[in-house]
Amino acid sequence: MIRINGSPDTSKWKEFIYNHPFGNIFQTLEMAKVYKNTKNYEPISLAAIDEKYDEILGILLGVVISEKNGLLKTLSSRLIVQGGPLFQDTPAGQNAATLLINHYDEIVRKKGLYNEIRMLSDIPQFDSIITNCDYIFENHYNAFIHLKNRSIEELWKQIKRDKKRGIKKAEQSGITIEECNDINEIEIVYKLISETYKVAKIPLADISLFKSVFDILVPRNMALILFAKYKGKYIATQVALMDKKTVYAWYTGSSRQFLSYHPGDLLIWHLLKWGIENKYSIFDFGGGGSETKNTNLREYKQRFGTEFPDYGRYNKVYSPYKMNISKIGFNIYKRICIK
Repeated sequence: MIRINGSPDTSKWKEFIYNHPFGNIFQTLEMAKVYKNTKNYEPISLAAIDEKYDEILGILLGVVISEKNGLLKTLSSRLIVQGGPLFQDTPAGQNAATLLINHYDEIVRKKGLYNEIRMLSDIPQFDSIITNCDYIFENHYNAFIHLKNRSIEELWKQIKRDKKRGIKKAEQSGITIEECNDINEIEIVYKLISETYKVAKIPLADISLFKSVFDILVPRNMALILFAKYKGKYIATQVALMDKKTVYAWYTGSSRQFLSYHPGDLLIWHLLKWGIENKYSIFDFGGGGSETKNTNLREYKQRFGTEFPDYGRYNKVYSPYKMNISKIGFNIYKRICIK
């Protein structure tokens, strides 16, 4: 008998994710706490429990992200499951995954218009499980740089000449990399990221997300917040996440005034070196878009020697009619509100 539990035992949850071959930070108890402490974020955490043995067969952590409140909340909310669900590679585990997804759908279908499952790995048997739950596969590239058993010298050799020039220019200009060690500096982090997101016309989470990362993840060595500094001024930032084997380039931001100094290139190079020095296996560059989207971003990441496996995404629309209305509204919102 499998029971779905909305309040998993915390110690068993941690142990399950840590020991799972595809365990990742986006399915952890700590990330659920970050979501819970973020304005307009609502975590949905579920565990499938084998009642006979009282063990976890699967975990699913998703999040409801609301852009608006009131009548527009459902139309503007995004539902995301990243790197999950995770389940035991057994018949019981596969059954648990199906139950988790169906239970999750029932909870969130009234909270948003569609759910998106973002894959971080090629999980065996997952495609057949999720398509049987009426999800549709969409091609989407991941972006990885392999760090395991590699030296910094080997990594430098794979970086393209223009990025090497950018890194050297930043160093020669006197730009230094510093860690954010004071929660009051999160205001600076947020200002830099906001500048970049406004240019890209992408909605940005509330500052409470980054304060939660600083409070919850940084002390546990699950996040690293960096600054690029030039002549005493903070000119760029990088928020990175970590689990047992992967460094994730999560959020980045730069002052447009100093883009010609290439602080972003230096921040990425710093993270790559840091990952090797601290025995991480993979650098996750934050996704590579699709065949027709984000081609410029993919070209930028490719200059660092990035590989782009297509693990894809799975989507399920709960209300096609409302979904069309939402798309029209979001395009108007981008043109009018994100300046």
